[in-house]
Amino acid sequence: MSPDSERTDAIVVGAGLAGLVAACELADQGRRVVVVDQEGPQSIGGQAFWSFGGLFLVDSPEQRRLKVRDSAEQAWDDWQQAAGFDRLDDEDTWPRKWARTYVEWAAGPKREWLHAKGVRWFPVVGWAERGGVAPGGFGNSVPRFHVTWGTGPGVVAPFEERLRAAEQRGLVRFAWRHRVDGITVTDGAVTGVHGAQLAGDD
Repeated sequence: MSPDSERTDAIVVGAGLAGLVAACELADQGRRVVVVDQEGPQSIGGQAFWSFGGLFLVDSPEQRRLKVRDSAEQAWDDWQQAAGFDRLDDEDTWPRKWARTYVEWAAGPKREWLHAKGVRWFPVVGWAERGGVAPGGFGNSVPRFHVTWGTGPGVVAPFEERLRAAEQRGLVRFAWRHRVDGITVTDGAVTGVHGAQLAGDD
């Protein structure tokens, strides 16, 4: 980014997994995207790169092969127990809607969508955040932890590769060592971000 400003269709703050996926989706629609991250290029993928690569899937072929009975409703019951959506005002409305939508996606098109991107999983399913043995226990009541081949780097790689290709086409630019300090709002709409360019650091 220049010392003054740069215009683009979209700015994605953070080159972690969520940022990479968002930037990919935008670039696939022909949008020009700047991905801003306060770290250097060696940190692409963020914490996801260093993770075990476990992904939350519901009623997957891997589960069914192991005779694990699962469903969107069961996963939603587990999620609600763990989340504790119990505030009486509107504070839980959007978190509850997001969680419900995510569980439905994890029980529906998520696996196929990731598979089309090249993500693959080990044929066993782990049990992260295991719930109690009694109904309504805190956490997952069945195994839902699907470990990606290649672990964290295997999750990040398909999206990084797509963005590198989009970078070659001039649709994506990475602004490494750029810290975002605030969001610019004009007439009630977000129109940009502002911050500082940091010294290089490997």
